[in-house]
Amino acid sequence: MSDVKKVVLAYSGGLDTSVILKWLQDQYQCEVVTFTADIGQGEELEPARAKATQFGVKEIFIDDLREEFVRDFVFPMFRANTVYEGEYLLGTSIARPLIAKRLIEIAKSTGADAISHGATGKGNDQVRFELGAYALNPDIKIIAPWREWDLLSREKLLAYAEKHGIPVEMKHKAGGSPYSMDANLLHISYEGRHLENPAAEPEEDMWRWTVAPEKAPDAAEYIELEYEHGDPVALNGKRLSPATMLTELNRLAGRHGIGRLDLVENRYVGMKSRGCYETPGGTIMLRAHRAIESITLDREVAHLKDDLMPRYASLIYNGYWWAPERTALQGLIDGTQDSVNGWVRVKLYKGNVTVVGRDSKTDSLFDPTIATFEDDQGAYNQADATGFIRLNALRMRIAAKRKHR
Repeated sequence: MSDVKKVVLAYSGGLDTSVILKWLQDQYQCEVVTFTADIGQGEELEPARAKATQFGVKEIFIDDLREEFVRDFVFPMFRANTVYEGEYLLGTSIARPLIAKRLIEIAKSTGADAISHGATGKGNDQVRFELGAYALNPDIKIIAPWREWDLLSREKLLAYAEKHGIPVEMKHKAGGSPYSMDANLLHISYEGRHLENPAAEPEEDMWRWTVAPEKAPDAAEYIELEYEHGDPVALNGKRLSPATMLTELNRLAGRHGIGRLDLVENRYVGMKSRGCYETPGGTIMLRAHRAIESITLDREVAHLKDDLMPRYASLIYNGYWWAPERTALQGLIDGTQDSVNGWVRVKLYKGNVTVVGRDSKTDSLFDPTIATFEDDQGAYNQADATGFIRLNALRMRIAAKRKHR
């Protein structure tokens, strides 16, 4: 008899987590509470409730977390201009700490002594879920079925589902979805099957959110974003909530073929993995945020942020959102954003986001009287540059003289 009496399962209602639900009931002889998060994946979530009810689940949580996701996780990450390994905007990574947080909250409110997830033993998500859970509740028990059971193939999962009367969608019976996909308001990812050959080009019909750049409109579209303290708050003059802002940016960028990425990345568990991503709205936000910072941030502050960003990105990718070092970095990053106020205009055209204007009425550090190529009326004394250059060249001149002795 297991010492686990009640477990909270991160439940999507799909094949894997439906099998996990029944497996937990059989293997651990425990009560299962299901938790389904709406973070903007665009799927109907009520079928998950019906499936859970079918297997006797009495406590079912289906939570709309879209605003919290963008406000408290996506926006703080974008204040750092976060990019992993030069390209990846961390759409999957940034959703995991929120799900872990809610799992722990539900476990506490329902008196559960364990949580469970459907992440495999090969991926990053198992690390992200569990590091987050332990950071928030060091005594929680975690059940990771993919590291315990022997259902390690799709055929075995389907056989288990058939044996136990678990409904299976026709796409799985016919051989499964062509890709393993994960979606939220920030992005959609694709892995597996055809993509496991890194030399193979992704099939065009794989992409869900963006048109092919070649088929995007022939006319460019201009949009304007207003920023307050580093976060976008208005689009084309209309104030929007965080989730609504990202939803609308996804729509605008998607129709112009913006935000596609094909990447071989280094997983935290040690292997290289090939994935494709669509992050249309996030691509606009990254370009626009860097543009407003370019006019409002002090040079050394901006460069310090750029120095720290790869470390910050790795912390999020590897699952350390709730770690003290990420919190410390976030405090520094957020402190730099007090002056990041103003507007940015960008042009969307056939897969590209081009910044075409930016200004801040309150915090701009751009002084046209000094920067001008015309007569600056004495605002900048060019003769001052002579001493500046000689002092900065001093160490190199000393080294050069030594070489020629």
